[in-house]
Amino acid sequence: MGYPADRKYTKQHEWIQANGTTATVGITDHAQEELGDIVFVDLPKVGAEITAGKTFGSVESVKAVSDLYAPASGTVTETNDDLATSPEKVNKDAHSSWMMKIALKNQSELDALLSAADYEKFVAEEGGH
Repeated sequence: MGYPADRKYTKQHEWIQANGTTATVGITDHAQEELGDIVFVDLPKVGAEITAGKTFGSVESVKAVSDLYAPASGTVTETNDDLATSPEKVNKDAHSSWMMKIALKNQSELDALLSAADYEKFVAEEGGH
């Protein structure tokens, strides 16, 4: 599977899609595959401040609970309420099932993240697909 080139990726398997000073965040297809059937998504409240590299929530699957790490710092402006009742949407299409939207604090943080091609290499080296 290819990873959308219009996003940046973290080594913790989150993606971020910036649009000016706002960004949308989710987990990668690789992450949902590793997790298995997702049964619960714990997201921050609107207005919460998140910090790049720090946890902002968690994803619970039938296998494990996994922390979610913020790819960039900012303020949460919206969360995907659909995931509260239908967390399996992440399994169906991880790249469409966003988790939160943020107002970016510092767009230059995105420069440190992986491109789609670099992320794909990272996953392969990590023993992925």
